[in-house]
Amino acid sequence: MFSLKPYFPPDFSEARFQNAPEAVLKPAPFDGVAPEHYHAMSIFPEYFKIGGRWLLAEESRMDCVAVYENGKIVVREFRLLKKGDLIVTGRTENCEEGIFMHPDGFREQKAEKDTFAFRQNRSRETAFSRDYDELYELLKYERDHGKIVWVMGPAFAFDADARRAMSKLIENGYVHAVLAGNALATHDLEGAYLRTALGQDIYTQESMPNGHYNHLDLINRVRYHGSIKAFIENEHIDNGIIYSCEKYGVPYVLGGSIRDDGPLPPVYGDVYAAQNAMRDQIRSATTVISMATMLHTIATGNMTPSYRVLPDGTVRQIYFYCVDVSEFVVNKLADRGSLSARGIVTNVQDFVVNLQKGLGL
Repeated sequence: MFSLKPYFPPDFSEARFQNAPEAVLKPAPFDGVAPEHYHAMSIFPEYFKIGGRWLLAEESRMDCVAVYENGKIVVREFRLLKKGDLIVTGRTENCEEGIFMHPDGFREQKAEKDTFAFRQNRSRETAFSRDYDELYELLKYERDHGKIVWVMGPAFAFDADARRAMSKLIENGYVHAVLAGNALATHDLEGAYLRTALGQDIYTQESMPNGHYNHLDLINRVRYHGSIKAFIENEHIDNGIIYSCEKYGVPYVLGGSIRDDGPLPPVYGDVYAAQNAMRDQIRSATTVISMATMLHTIATGNMTPSYRVLPDGTVRQIYFYCVDVSEFVVNKLADRGSLSARGIVTNVQDFVVNLQKGLGL
C-alpha cells in the first residue's frame, strides 16, 4: 500500500534558530517592484523568523518573494506586488538573516555515489518499470486523497488509443485538472469531430484530402457555437479528452501561444492571465504529471514547490513527473531549478496507455 513520506520539520530548539536575528522586512517602493536585497524563494520549505516565531511560507513558488501580511508569509510574484508590501530581505538561507531553507524535510534516500560511475542520469536506456509500479500506487492514493494535475502537449490527440486511455483516466477520477494549450484541445476535438488530427486519420495515420483545413474548420465551428461546451452539445460529440473533461466536470486551462490558430474560445491570450489560472490549479496540486510539452512543463515546474501544506496543517510532499520522448526536455526541467521532478524518457502515447492498463481501467 502507498503511504506518504512523513515530514520532519526543523528543530527550532537548536542554538542556530534560537540565536538567529529577526528577518528584515522592507516595504516595496512601487507597485510591481521589490526592495533591494529581496529574498527569492525556492521549491523547498522556507521559514522566516518574525516576532520571535519561525513562520513557514505555506503556498510557495520559486523566483517569487516572501511578503509578511496579516501575521503570515504570502509568496507573491513581482508583478503582483503593491507599494508598501512588507518584503523579506536577505540572501542567506541558514538562519544568518532570520531565513531558513529546509531541503531535506522528507529525508529522501540518496544512494552513495562513487566518484566515477556509469549511468547516473535518466536516459532512454533507463528501465522505468519501477516508476510505473510506483505511479500505479501513487495515483490510486491521490485519486481519493490528493489532487492530480496533468500538463499535456498535443501528442495525445494524434493517437486513438492514447485519447481513449486519457479519457478512461478522467472517467475514473485520476484527473483533477488539465493544463494545456490551444493545440491539445484543437486536435483532440478535431479527432472527435472529423476523426483526424491535423488532417491525419487518428486510427490509420493516413493523411486525408484537404486535411490541412480540418483543424481550422474545427476551430471555426467551435467559435461559431461560442464555446466548447455548446459545440460538444450541438455537434453531438461523444468522445475525447476535452469531451471527458466537460462530462465529468474536470477543469482545464488552455494557455495561449503567439503561434496559435484561431484560437478556441477559452484559450487565454494574455500570458499573465494564463499564468494566474494555471497557478490557481497548482496551488492545491499534490501530484503533477507533465507530458510532451516543454514550455508548459517548465512553466508548471517553476510554479510548483516540493511540498504542500494541507488544511489540517500537515506538510506533505508534491510528486512531479516529466514524461517525454526527448531526454533534452526531461533534463531541462531539472536544469531550470525543478529539482524534485522525476523524469521518464518514453513515448507519451505508450505511457498513458500503460497507465490505463496498469490501473485496470
